[in-house]
Amino acid sequence: MHTSHLRSQLKCQLIKSHLRRRDVLAGVAALLARPASVSAASSPLIVTPGQTEGPFYPVALPADRDADLVRVQGQTAQALGQITHVSGRVLDRRGGIVGGAMVEIWQCDAHGIYSHPRAPGHDRHDPGFQGYGRTRVDVSGRYAFRTIRPVAYPGRTPHIHFKVHAPGLGRLTTQLYIAGEPRNASDGVLNAIGDRAARESVIVRLEDAGEIEPGALKGTFDIVLDI
Repeated sequence: MHTSHLRSQLKCQLIKSHLRRRDVLAGVAALLARPASVSAASSPLIVTPGQTEGPFYPVALPADRDADLVRVQGQTAQALGQITHVSGRVLDRRGGIVGGAMVEIWQCDAHGIYSHPRAPGHDRHDPGFQGYGRTRVDVSGRYAFRTIRPVAYPGRTPHIHFKVHAPGLGRLTTQLYIAGEPRNASDGVLNAIGDRAARESVIVRLEDAGEIEPGALKGTFDIVLDI
């Protein structure tokens, strides 16, 4: 009788253990099956504010238009200025990847001159600086550029122009700014962004990137589309 009672208790424990394990596995499976955007939906990301394209978007795209603006095909010398690696992701408001997006950037050279026929001092533009580049995001939604640290020129704080094309979803034109630049406080384009959080979302802190290449800087700029 005692042995039968023990067997009955053991059987109950095994059944309970099996049920608990089944419930845990079911919970894990449900979590893994849940779309990534669901968990982020309760706290949407700050949408990157749109900004002016400016007057110096290329009239004609250069023959060399890859993501490395520091080296130009056919030029022996690389661009003047401090090499800077800018990378990030293109996301939607829920943090989901925007697949297939193309990212363009353009900026002035180390002398503050754009590669554009109407830019002041155009004839003195650094021939070793590409001035424009573009790339598509990878499978994780990430892009990367090798460029120079932007410099100020009359009327503007240092900045890099960005344009993002999302297939079937539209495009966004904006600008990247550098944290700690004293001219940020008086830049009319930057401060036209009325919402403080949105304004801060386009200001990027640059850090040492010696692990990538000596003397270089790096910064992360995630672009969030209003989709």
